Amino acid sequence: METTAADTLIRTNLEFLRRHAPFDRMEAEAMRFLGERLATAYYPPNSQILSPDDGPPNYFYIVYRGKVQARHVGVALTEYTTLTLGPGEGFPIGAISAGRPSTNLHIAVEDCYCFLLPVADFLRLQELSPTFQLFCTRYIASLMSQSREQLQAQFSQRAAEQQTMTTSLSNLVKKAPVFVAPALATRSALERMADAGVGCLAVAGEDGKPVGVLTQSDILKRIVLPGFDLSRPIAEVMTAPPHTLSGTASAYDAALEMATHGVRHILVVDSEDTLKGVVSERDLFALQRISLRQIRSGIESAADVAALQRASRDIRQLALNLLAQGIGAEQLTQFISALNDALTRRIVELNLDRHDLYGVEYAWLAFGSEGRHEQTLSTDQDNGILYVLPEWADKEPLKLRLLDFARDVNNDLAACGFPLCEGNIMASNPELCLTFDEWREKFGTWIREPHPEALLNATIFFDFRVLFGDDKLAHKLRHWLLALTGGNPAFLKAMATNALDVAPPLGKIRDFVTDDDPRHPGTIDLKKFGARLFVDAARVLALRTGVEATSTAQRLRQAGLRIGMPAEELSAMADGFHFIQLLRLRHQHLDTDHGAPGDNRVKPDDLNELDRRILKEAFRQARKIQLRLKLDYQI
Repeated sequence: METTAADTLIRTNLEFLRRHAPFDRMEAEAMRFLGERLATAYYPPNSQILSPDDGPPNYFYIVYRGKVQARHVGVALTEYTTLTLGPGEGFPIGAISAGRPSTNLHIAVEDCYCFLLPVADFLRLQELSPTFQLFCTRYIASLMSQSREQLQAQFSQRAAEQQTMTTSLSNLVKKAPVFVAPALATRSALERMADAGVGCLAVAGEDGKPVGVLTQSDILKRIVLPGFDLSRPIAEVMTAPPHTLSGTASAYDAALEMATHGVRHILVVDSEDTLKGVVSERDLFALQRISLRQIRSGIESAADVAALQRASRDIRQLALNLLAQGIGAEQLTQFISALNDALTRRIVELNLDRHDLYGVEYAWLAFGSEGRHEQTLSTDQDNGILYVLPEWADKEPLKLRLLDFARDVNNDLAACGFPLCEGNIMASNPELCLTFDEWREKFGTWIREPHPEALLNATIFFDFRVLFGDDKLAHKLRHWLLALTGGNPAFLKAMATNALDVAPPLGKIRDFVTDDDPRHPGTIDLKKFGARLFVDAARVLALRTGVEATSTAQRLRQAGLRIGMPAEELSAMADGFHFIQLLRLRHQHLDTDHGAPGDNRVKPDDLNELDRRILKEAFRQARKIQLRLKLDYQI
């Protein structure tokens, strides 16, 4: 059959599109449909392509060559209201899906060629292609999924050697669960446990819903040593309630639950909470060279800092395994934080053996990224102490004892890979070892007098949580803080202004604005110009709306909903933050020699095309949340 000029043009157009997401993954039938319906249009520099005044758009545009600038209409023209689209990027997805005019004015920056797809064909393409449908509804999330798949392929051999952590728990359950009724005599329950040869016995009611669990490690301390009457019901010695997860949860979710709560078994339930099986650490990490159980056991049994140093190295190696398997940044940073929390608690426990703090109510606080559960693999210490002065105690001698204790903990943490804070934000600093009233006075002064140093302090210290000690003390302080800040619009405006000090590094013509420092040419600091933008904005929203969560993603989701932001918009913002965190982790762990100091700088030119595109979209999401602050506080 003779090839026509039209066939050649269609093939050329599709070859171009297949170099860009989502077209590189779309189904063959959908791509043929697309190729046959595309038209091409030329736009000279500074010409208008699409305007809100045009009404609902007639076409979906895909940039083929050149650059298109999208300018948000309705507010002053600033760096917050413009973005640049390059080859392979399309617009206006939201306007077409909603059947409304575009909110942006689209202008050709230079000689520009675009593919045009009629709206009716755009809607039909969504029906033909689930890939395209997902892309249109969860743009950045679908790109991130593709990026993780690329990473998995890049480290496929390493990942193949490891137990996959994305497997659902229902797929890990190999046999029916062994369980007994809560009223069954303990002797009969133990016989059932021995006959089945299991190390974990579930206890469930008549409806099949689990109410408790008994493990081999419980038998000695709860039954044998106390001389427990074996004729009494198993309900009296079981652990209740048990830790459960849905069968749709992943192996990672189970691992995080185990790491957080120090348990070795998770009961798997269906959508109606009926027991379906038991998953153990052995199931999760049978193929892992370094297992969660080994690390956790190593931490809990550590008798000195040398043992904890080994555990710290193992945490880093396990993080590498998970990263290579495509675990997302939010889950991975939570996982790192959970294990680092356990390590910190063990260091505190070891030092309590050497320091007499009996009878003292106190809490070891984590600030900054650790307080937000967002530790990466390159982080220093940010901590403090909140304590109660007993009526019988003299303040100065007690504080000296606490400071001596804190100094040893800080030094041990440094020995385990958490460098001493150069800014002295550590519990061994007398300014950060304070009573409840002193912390309240310090916070209150910053709020009443929000000068630059006070605002900087607020960005660090207001993200506190308890790692060891009395949680009630910190909860009381958090409740007081939210009540004070929520009723102080002047302070919130000052915090919002501070959050807008740094803008996303997006260029008006080029994709990115990189550092011109000769020591770091062509790089972007993803902590300063990326993660911080989301962190600071989310903190303002949380303080404004009374959200107690400290993690950035939770603050965005909870506070954003309270002020009426669309859920899909908040989801895109969280995805943008998580991708920047993922790039930081990858650079610190995969792009540097193992064990070498990591940093937060990446060269956009070294990223593949997909990751460059997602990074640009992530920065756009940062710009959106900053614009929200700018408009809300009239900055």
